[in-house]
Amino acid sequence: MTEQHPHQFERGTDGPKVIVVGVDGSDSSFRAAAYAGGLARRQHALLAVVYVQPVLAAGAALGVSVAETTDEIAESLVSEIREASERVKDIYDVRWEFHTFRGDPFNGLVTAADELTADAVVVGASEQAGHRIVGSVAVRLVKAGRWPVTVVP
Repeated sequence: MTEQHPHQFERGTDGPKVIVVGVDGSDSSFRAAAYAGGLARRQHALLAVVYVQPVLAAGAALGVSVAETTDEIAESLVSEIREASERVKDIYDVRWEFHTFRGDPFNGLVTAADELTADAVVVGASEQAGHRIVGSVAVRLVKAGRWPVTVVP
């Protein structure tokens, strides 16, 4: 005879602990960040905001300092996120971190999600027409099938 234990409900242990959102300065990425922020707030999860700094050999060949430019973008994104979180700090309490990774957006987000042990990934829909043919970062993340992926229009 097997002993049965009554099932006990565990409050607050289900749901995501870390939500990764990719931002690149586009309108759709800011909408994704807002959506992910709402999810993180409701789930009491950590919001990991990730910017993937592109490595562009073509820019370097033209004499443009790509690293400096992408560092400036990252600093600008952090500043915008801080300002937004200050505006709502008395209304919403969201724990967040900002991370930068170098590389292409897909591999950068995969690395971020793996290293940060993401439970979910949120990205904005691609605004580039060519992605309908080649496949956007969002589609590639969904096809990877490693995390639930939410694509925000």
